[in-house]
Amino acid sequence: MPRPRMLPDEAILDAARDIVHREGPASLSFGALAAAVGLAGSTLVQRFGTKDGLLRATLLHAWDRLDRVTAAAIEAAPDGAAGVVELFVAMTSDDEDDYVEQLPVLREDLRDPVLRARGARWLATLAAAVDARLPDAPPGTGRLLVAQWQGILTVWAFTRDGALARAVREGIAELLTRVGCAPAP
Repeated sequence: MPRPRMLPDEAILDAARDIVHREGPASLSFGALAAAVGLAGSTLVQRFGTKDGLLRATLLHAWDRLDRVTAAAIEAAPDGAAGVVELFVAMTSDDEDDYVEQLPVLREDLRDPVLRARGARWLATLAAAVDARLPDAPPGTGRLLVAQWQGILTVWAFTRDGALARAVREGIAELLTRVGCAPAP
């Protein structure tokens, strides 16, 4: 009979996500995680198999968290163009340095087909939520706005021109106006 787990996988994966967030994916090792959670490295190997398995489990756990945040933001956003703007502002991190620190994670998400598929589903969920709020908008508006939002985040990370939330609010409102869905002032 196996021994009961003293520390659930969720707590271990939270600690692993913290290591990845602070130090990058290359810093996640069984030894570093063992030190962070107080378990033997061999126990972690039994749970996650390989370093690649541990990294994938960690990033899938992070996607689960992002899915919950996204669902809450979608639920809270009202209909219409103003709701679309608020949805993207709500999905924008308050930690302005987060975008630079997440680039190595993005690389891992793009390299791994399972993680890449997870990202594609997340983007499709956001696009569908936008389209649902803009029933009279041209087809593909949701996908266009998701791409615009991601572009705003990238451009802002280079320029650091003003507050990030303001850049998102203004950039999304501008594109909505250009596609004929201007938010009410």
